[in-house]
Amino acid sequence: MKLIILDRDGVINQDRDDFVKSADEWIPIAGSMDAIAFLTEAGYTVAVATNQSGIGRKYFTMQELTEMHNKMHRLAQQAGGVIDGIWFCPHTAADGCDCRKPLPGMVSDILSRFNAEAADTWLVGDSLRDLQAIAAVGGKPALVLTGKGKKTLAAEGDSLPENTQVFDNLLAFSQYLLQNHAEAV
Repeated sequence: MKLIILDRDGVINQDRDDFVKSADEWIPIAGSMDAIAFLTEAGYTVAVATNQSGIGRKYFTMQELTEMHNKMHRLAQQAGGVIDGIWFCPHTAADGCDCRKPLPGMVSDILSRFNAEAADTWLVGDSLRDLQAIAAVGGKPALVLTGKGKKTLAAEGDSLPENTQVFDNLLAFSQYLLQNHAEAV
């Protein structure tokens, strides 16, 4: 199983300080839909793991989240890609759940659902907590410099999980992966 887990806000779509609250506010980052298409075409299973505390904070509803995710699926498919599943944590930090990144609950569930090995699985994120979630289960962390990525690298560069790879964006990550896969074949 070739599995890639993607954070959503700041990796696939533009992030906002005031939360992405509607399908109209959900705007893909340039190249991200192409990246998902390239990964799909190369035989990767693509899953999304996203903290969505805006639900717990009552900034948007489950219906609005569903509309955002429907838009994401549609745009990925139009580019030739497939998102095989979306996991989200609706909780705030105060709720004490085990699914909110940096805790590995969502990541563990995704690995179990797809019967994938953590050591072979990448998680692409733009924040330290994304990288900590995959590192906690022994997976491969990748930081993109979109979204909060540049701030994360500047503020947390010394505390990134071991072997974290850094890429300009999701498209650059996908090209790296496809190039390395082609060289390994």
